[in-house]
Parts: sequence; structure tokens; C-alpha cells
Amino acid sequence: MPSVELLGAAMLALLAWLWLDSLRARDTAVAAAREACAAEGLMLLDDTVAIAGMRLRRDDDGRVRLQRAYDFEYSDSGNNRIKGSIVLLGRAVVMLNVGVRDPNVRLLH
Repeated sequence: MPSVELLGAAMLALLAWLWLDSLRARDTAVAAAREACAAEGLMLLDDTVAIAGMRLRRDDDGRVRLQRAYDFEYSDSGNNRIKGSIVLLGRAVVMLNVGVRDPNVRLLH
């Protein structure tokens, strides 16, 4: 029985780590989206990101890391919602996409 209890405790610890690591990664993604929108003169809508996918990938050093993809919405005119995305490998931003915007859209500011 002690091995079953030990296995259960290890599983709980793994789930707690995954939850905390996901919270930190989400904070990193929100900060990156906020900075990208500010740099481009865009409005980050809802001030949040939503997880779109998660899988294991290797980084440049060959170590296995969690790759997380997040979606967010922004507006360039205040009258629309455009999807953007962020991909993190571990907690490093490896891709940030704010999409293609219409250059003829008039900004409100």
C-alpha cells in the first residue's frame, strides 16, 4: 500500500506543478500580448489570453519543454475584434502573431 500512496502523492505534486507553471506561462503570454499591442498602437481586448493547445517539444538545447499556444483578440479601430496568437516554449515567447491588418482602417486615436 505505501507505493500506491506514494504514487498518488507524486501525481498530486505533478498536477500542482503543472497548474502553477501554467499560471506563470499565462502571465508571460498576457504581458507579451500587451507589449505587442502597445508597440503597434492596438487595443488588447479583454486583457487576457486563452489556451489553444499544449504539447511537448524540444528547445534549441534538446531539452523537452512544454509548448503552449494562446489566442487573444485585439482591435485596431475600436469597432472590430481580430485574433492574434502567441506560442511559448517553456516561458520563452517563440512566436507572436497579430495578423494582417487593413492599412485603410482609420484609427480612433
